[in-house]
Amino acid sequence: MTDDLALDSDEDVNTIDDVDDHDDDAGNRVSGGTPLAVVTYLVTSITSDPEAVVINTEERGDSVRFRIHVAPEDMGRVIGRRGRVAQAIRTVVAAAGARDGVQTSVDIVDD
Repeated sequence: MTDDLALDSDEDVNTIDDVDDHDDDAGNRVSGGTPLAVVTYLVTSITSDPEAVVINTEERGDSVRFRIHVAPEDMGRVIGRRGRVAQAIRTVVAAAGARDGVQTSVDIVDD
């Protein structure tokens, strides 16, 4: 009967060690990683020149600001009629940010 108790305590120690290892990795995550991937995917998919897309990020506390630079001929595609495409991008990126627990802001910059 003492062997069973020793086996159970060893299993508990291994489980606790596994949880501790997972917590160490949490500090290495990029804040706003999911929204950055989403905005990158959306903008490069919309534009005709995806290599010209540059997305600058600025982090402040629990918020992330994305500044999108595209080729001049792609500016209309990214903004859309009456800004509807730009607003849709902001909405989807905000949803991705909410999943990561960060607030997002998306600006389309004219060079």
